[in-house]
Amino acid sequence: MIWRMGAIVTAALVALPLVGLASSLLVGRADMWRHLAQTQLEEIFANTAVLLLGVGVGTTVIGTATAWLVTMHRFPFSRTLEWGLILPLVLPTYIVGYAYADLLAFAGPLQSGLRAVTGWGRMDYWFPEPSSASGVAALFTLVLYPYVYLAARAAFLAQSQPLLDASRILGSGPWRTFCAVGLPMARPAIAAGTALALFEALADFATVQYYGVPTFTTAIYRIWFGMGDREGAAQVAVVLLAIAVLLILLERRSRGRARYHVASNLREGTDPSDLTGWRAAAASIACLLPVLLGFAVPATHLLQLASRSGVPLAAPAFLRDAMHSLMLATVAAVVIAALGLFLAYAGRLVRRRRFNRMIEFATLGYAIPGAVIAVGILLPLTAADRLLGEAANGLFGLSVGLLLSGTPVALLLAYTVRFLAVGFANIAPGLAAIDPAMDASARILGARPSVILRRIHLPLLRGPAITAAIVAFVEVLKELPATLLIRPFNFDTLAVGVYRYASDERLAEAATGAMVIVAASLIPVILLSRSIAAATSSPRGP
Repeated sequence: MIWRMGAIVTAALVALPLVGLASSLLVGRADMWRHLAQTQLEEIFANTAVLLLGVGVGTTVIGTATAWLVTMHRFPFSRTLEWGLILPLVLPTYIVGYAYADLLAFAGPLQSGLRAVTGWGRMDYWFPEPSSASGVAALFTLVLYPYVYLAARAAFLAQSQPLLDASRILGSGPWRTFCAVGLPMARPAIAAGTALALFEALADFATVQYYGVPTFTTAIYRIWFGMGDREGAAQVAVVLLAIAVLLILLERRSRGRARYHVASNLREGTDPSDLTGWRAAAASIACLLPVLLGFAVPATHLLQLASRSGVPLAAPAFLRDAMHSLMLATVAAVVIAALGLFLAYAGRLVRRRRFNRMIEFATLGYAIPGAVIAVGILLPLTAADRLLGEAANGLFGLSVGLLLSGTPVALLLAYTVRFLAVGFANIAPGLAAIDPAMDASARILGARPSVILRRIHLPLLRGPAITAAIVAFVEVLKELPATLLIRPFNFDTLAVGVYRYASDERLAEAATGAMVIVAASLIPVILLSRSIAAATSSPRGP
């Protein structure tokens, strides 16, 4: 009973932002919508469409193509590129945006070097301008394609070699085999990875704000802080949430009743083929360019800025921000890993369809943009603070101030709702791999579920639980939109500090905090690369 009730409470916790957003629809904000329609609404929709189209196509093409190449073929540096292609995930999108803004600026190193070499003036040449929706979409693509790459690579590794061989025997070349066999079978995984990339693009605030590209997230921030209208910001957040839900429904509807699985008698791992000549060179370049542009170039530039004129690591403001980030990320990581374990085990105990649906709902927070979660959480917490304040004043004559919405509690709640899926997704597969016969044997011997979890499952789930906590730690460390909207007064984090410096055009000072975030983010990338290497080196076939 306690497991079922706990899962229900957790699902209710995740539903809290949705309740807050729904309550905002009861408040009339016709003037706000009229003002938005007269100023930026058309531009916001146009920019959002360009971002979604550009990121969707770009991440799908790059992620799928590179995953197919390194999985199905061997060419120079392919083994290194298997994990190198994940590296752009280390860099938060806004950090890459700041780095390229400095690199591509008129006074930046690229244009300055070009003028020095050619002797050209300002109007003598064309140079790409990233301060547009298409430019920002290109930046997003460079950082977010690993979501598709990871999903597609896992799907390609699981595909059947006999099916691929049959396609070649029937006269299909490599390209036709990819289009007719490999790509259709990997479609659900590719769609899931693309959806994650689109959610991240929708949720971004710092990059689009820095480049002056109005989107729904910038509108939420402007209405909340510029106009002081929380309910109006919540109504704009509802539109952003509706777009996210629409993306999910469109993908599921496009699949229809199609099924994507391989018969058990055809389950034999893929056997990579060797590429030679110009094909090998083309494959190497195609896989190397995303790593260079998405990771090596911006990371190297930021490292140079930090080493020359960045904020010293011992600076009081930097240490304060780092302490806040470390405290929040550590507590949130423990809570997320614990709740992920709780939900996974509750689903193992209560095998009912409706209950499992509820658990799936509790892990949907990752699909909700951080700005939406922030607005949805603060509305009910502010109402709760008001009720607590009135009760304390009426009963005891005390003024208690803000107990929930103005404290780190609101931040921790937002992080938990946003990244609970990270904890569950890492722990649930490990728990599913444990033989249910072990649970049955322990119950016959009189062990209660909590004892079985503590003595049997926890030792076996140490690795997945640690992985879940580390990934959650890094995700919280990088998170900006929710932190920026609901952090307590004078309570900044490393991500907020980086955004603040960059907004003031002090990119060199921002580089120090950015490189610390990048260094911490390398840990889950190392874990991911090890898991991919293990999958690749595992025995193939029977």
